Amino acid sequence: MQKNSLKYAVLLVLLGVVAYNSVYFKKLDEVKANAGSNTDQKFDAAAYAQTFWTSKLLPASASSATDLSALLSSLKTDKTKAFDNSHALGIGNIRYFLVKGEGKITAIGDNDVTVSLLTGETVNLATEYIFGNAARDASGLIKITEFDNTTDLNNVSAELNNIIRKKVLPPFKASAKTGSTVKFVGAIELNKEHLHLENLEVIPISIEVH
Repeated sequence: MQKNSLKYAVLLVLLGVVAYNSVYFKKLDEVKANAGSNTDQKFDAAAYAQTFWTSKLLPASASSATDLSALLSSLKTDKTKAFDNSHALGIGNIRYFLVKGEGKITAIGDNDVTVSLLTGETVNLATEYIFGNAARDASGLIKITEFDNTTDLNNVSAELNNIIRKKVLPPFKASAKTGSTVKFVGAIELNKEHLHLENLEVIPISIEVH
């Protein structure tokens, strides 16, 4: 009887050792930290914007921008058809166009440069207040499904606008003179239901001054 009791005692000890080595505990903060490091990778909006600018937006500017004079004419004669070439990530009346144009600089202001197009229309190239989603949405090359949340999407807009402020505008502002010929590609924002073509503002993406 004593031997059997001893065997049972030894068996219980062995089971206890196995169970102890099979189960272990971690601090809750440590578990959360490890989980966060694996799943919560921060989105790099600046890197995304730079890659998009170089590999997609600039090539699209050279190959698929709509002639601005032709667009303005189309908007006056067949607005619905003209808006078929517009883009936007959200639903609603606000739409964006990637456009190109050429003309002469007629005025240089604190916030923009006025250009008279070859066909006579006047537009303003923004040089100071660069904001909004025009640069992001005008090409139609960004898809909303690429992003986990609207914050990342909005940060891409901010970073693209920052590229324009830092890389596109300084050389343009330094060389722009009244009477100079300018070729540009840019983004415009229009309201489909409340269309106003006077004082049209273009967010520059690329500019050449001659």
